[in-house]
Amino acid sequence: MTGSSTHGIKTVLHPVTDLAKAKPVYAALLGIEPQYDDESYVGFEVEGQHIGLVPGGTNQGMTSPVAYWHVPDIEAKLAELTAAGATVNEPARQVGWGRVVATVTDPDGNVLGLLQDR
Repeated sequence: MTGSSTHGIKTVLHPVTDLAKAKPVYAALLGIEPQYDDESYVGFEVEGQHIGLVPGGTNQGMTSPVAYWHVPDIEAKLAELTAAGATVNEPARQVGWGRVVATVTDPDGNVLGLLQDR
């Protein structure tokens, strides 16, 4: 099977109910303070990965952490995945910092995140 490649999993977003309580736990786990820190999102950059805390993520349909595969062309990858049997869960949308994200669900219900930096 051929298609566009990915740059690997570089982003994992965790839904949290209480950002103030979650932030010190992740800071302790990662051994660093967050680089992005406001009431709508907290993000840590560590060893080439981005770990994000999404307050109210469960209200956005996040039931567990979501790993985001970085791709060069999100629309092309969405087309490839749906042709292969995935279902679009969240279509491509801008989220800031020049990033576009989308999610799909595989045939077993696992959520796969896609992320394109523009």
